[in-house]
Amino acid sequence: MLDHRVTTFLTVCKHMNFTKASEELNLTQPAVSQHIHYLEEMYGVKFFVFKGKKMFLTEAGNAFLNSAKTMQHNDICLKEKLEVMKQQRPLLNFGATLTIGEFLMPNCLTAYLKSHPNLMVKMQVANTKELLTKIDVGEIDFAFIEGYFSKEEYESILYSREEYIAICGADYPFKKEPIWLEDLFSERIIIREKGSGTREIFEKAISEQNVSIQDFRYVAEVGNIETIKQLTSNNLGITFLYRAAVAKELEEGTLRELVLKDFKSMHDFNFIWRRGSSFAGEYRAIFEEMKKLQRKER
Repeated sequence: MLDHRVTTFLTVCKHMNFTKASEELNLTQPAVSQHIHYLEEMYGVKFFVFKGKKMFLTEAGNAFLNSAKTMQHNDICLKEKLEVMKQQRPLLNFGATLTIGEFLMPNCLTAYLKSHPNLMVKMQVANTKELLTKIDVGEIDFAFIEGYFSKEEYESILYSREEYIAICGADYPFKKEPIWLEDLFSERIIIREKGSGTREIFEKAISEQNVSIQDFRYVAEVGNIETIKQLTSNNLGITFLYRAAVAKELEEGTLRELVLKDFKSMHDFNFIWRRGSSFAGEYRAIFEEMKKLQRKER
């Protein structure tokens, strides 16, 4: 069971304010301070410093926060697993970013469920940032993500390496066929919302060309890949997506790839979980079985 003082520490870190933490925990402020002091005495370090009225984590505080998140994750996951054991129904509880969840996970999950017919499944689809938070608080056990994450906080295994490409409608009315990234600046670019792995990857890729989204004349943010593809196929703009997400449309001819001389991007999709988790061996075994079964399904 997670020590209640560690819970207090996590709540203080959430708000970086003793008063707000005490309100959430329904404790007095002196009690919150006492819990933090107890932990600092136990480990012989200071977790917080104040600069004026603003509160900051020390280096030791950051290290303890990382460990405390894993403690919290393990505690919540253990409670869930014990409850599942009582029901004698195994549970697969995980998350996936939108591209992986929609275009790669169906085949993978199909193969796994065929091998585990009595398995209960909870798969949450969200952006990378949301999934990392869900792992931290124990809402999911692990996740398949396309965005960036801290190697200090999470362990990972490479799931796949995917190509990121420029896309337009089959008969998009360009004045001149684009061959460079800057040739697209006068077009409307249709992109995912901020916080999504797809958006993050695109921004990083174009930043290497000293380009930003603001360089495009018109920008449309859309939080759904199918809608992005539909708008693009209707010649309402151009977009950048993983080849895996548009493989069907490219084959059918409703979308076409724009081959740009100065844009080449490959990105890793990763299977991740909290570093130091007590269930790391179990997660690795699940991943290896998924990959093995998926290869057989093909």
